[in-house]
Amino acid sequence: MDSFTATAARMTALRDDIAAHPERHRMLTGERPTGPLHLGHLFGTIQERVRLQDLGVETHIVVADYQVITDRNTLGDVRAHVLGAVRDYLAAGIDPDRTTIFVHSAIPELNQLILPFLSLVTEAELHRNPTVKAEAAVSGRALSGLLLTYPVHQAADILFCKGDLVPVGKDNLPHVEVARTIARRFNERFGEVFPEPEGLITDAPELPGLDGRKMSKSYGNAVSLGMSADETAAVIRRARTDSERGITYDPGSRPGVSALLDTVAVCTGEDPRTIADRLGGAGSAALKALAIDAVNGRLSAHRARRAEIDDETATGVLREGVERARETARRTLDEVRSAMGMDYGDRRGGTSGEGGSGILRG
Repeated sequence: MDSFTATAARMTALRDDIAAHPERHRMLTGERPTGPLHLGHLFGTIQERVRLQDLGVETHIVVADYQVITDRNTLGDVRAHVLGAVRDYLAAGIDPDRTTIFVHSAIPELNQLILPFLSLVTEAELHRNPTVKAEAAVSGRALSGLLLTYPVHQAADILFCKGDLVPVGKDNLPHVEVARTIARRFNERFGEVFPEPEGLITDAPELPGLDGRKMSKSYGNAVSLGMSADETAAVIRRARTDSERGITYDPGSRPGVSALLDTVAVCTGEDPRTIADRLGGAGSAALKALAIDAVNGRLSAHRARRAEIDDETATGVLREGVERARETARRTLDEVRSAMGMDYGDRRGGTSGEGGSGILRG
């Protein structure tokens, strides 16, 4: 039985338990700040985080700034992307009093977990990870040590807070399987410390970019959540369609047209085929106009809330989240060292503000 089939088989019971006893669960989720968050993030992950938070699940969100360089040479404008992500989280309904939002680089105790975790996986297992192989191929670079060990870093992100829920799509399940393996092997070798986390397969639709490819800032096919209404209109008008006048939903043969229909559908809650039937022979111009209205209508309230959140507010949310996350990571690291027989006394040495990310000190 492959990991997806095995995880899917556990989903019904897991979802029932989350609904009945949300307080029993702890969620870790997040993303790399490689660019502005876009529509795919909102519908694919952020709304599910808000739902679980509001249900009562203890929630942690990591903005994994260290992991930006797993497959690229530069960090880009990482500070702006981090703060922009926080603004989008808050605008979407993430409550910093109930959800711990933190940056990877500001939690040294979390990163110390990577060393013992690396001893629990083999080089062959890391090379077999399909996500690592795919990202290495896309990057066009030699496989770096950071990219090879990327799943171990993610295991540390999940296990530092003893997360047992990780909302993921099918493609990211192998990372959760690595975290499960590391938790199980650590417990077998050193004593019971970690839960085995579950990948919580999301029901959200996978929204393609405006050209039918994966939605990505690098492709120029994404609607960022922070765009203005005019910027959104410009991006959608530039979207490539085809020469056929009739509008039909056929992702295989008509990726551009179908992607626009998917965009309208996810913003309005309609079926893309119904939208296509309604447009009929109206043509791509009418489809693009409909997409512009649908996206701007859906994001209007989000953008209004986002505009009220400045960088100072976002930095303050991060600072508080880092303090909470560091305390959690300290407790877990103390448990790990004790289990491994490396308990030599107090190692905390400093306050939560020391050794953290520069983003919190400016």
